Amino acid sequence: MNNVPDIIRDFDRVPLNIVREASQFQPAILADVAGRRGAMHGRIKALRPNMKLVGTAFTVEVRPGDNLMIHAAMAMAKPGDVLVIDGKGDQTSALMGTIMMTACKQLGIAGVVIDGAARDSLEIEEMDFPVFSVGTNPNGPTKMVPGRIGCPVSVGGVMVHPGDFVIGDADGVVVVEREKIEGLLPAAAKKVKDEAARIEAIKGGDTNAKWLTSALRAAGVLKEGESL
Repeated sequence: MNNVPDIIRDFDRVPLNIVREASQFQPAILADVAGRRGAMHGRIKALRPNMKLVGTAFTVEVRPGDNLMIHAAMAMAKPGDVLVIDGKGDQTSALMGTIMMTACKQLGIAGVVIDGAARDSLEIEEMDFPVFSVGTNPNGPTKMVPGRIGCPVSVGGVMVHPGDFVIGDADGVVVVEREKIEGLLPAAAKKVKDEAARIEAIKGGDTNAKWLTSALRAAGVLKEGESL
């Protein structure tokens, strides 16, 4: 018998100071130092390229085209949470629009990630509220079907647990496990420094990728002693 409840109310969140420190890094940097993992499928994009979000995952699973459990999650979420919604990738109707996004912003919710569709994109842009989705659709949702809150979900091909760290920008959305994010921050800072130094070297004329020849030999493209 399955005793896991459909609504899990309590879970550990990423400490606010860690969220703030991690927010200075691009999602791409964090994905790289996390082992090139945690990036959601590119189908999940910011409604507008200038949108950015960062916070702690508050997970929701719904049936396609029904947002009943999203309303329940909004009533339970804490300031700084990001609603991460498994909408099964459905684009036949929107799960959220201006009214719900306005409420989210008023509640202090840090943003919304939907593996599904949104609507009222122009109004949401004017609100300056970050929303990442598969796309848009003018159809409205139903509010009848049960789902789950605070349980692990699969969103954009990534397993997301409640309390995980979530960050998004024009490149997409990256999720890092709550237990791992703090330990990755020194590596992220080093990567930013190393990349900045490499860019300056390239601008100075050092355009050779020093690792390329050995990588081509390891791949069998070049024989020992050969070069490009």
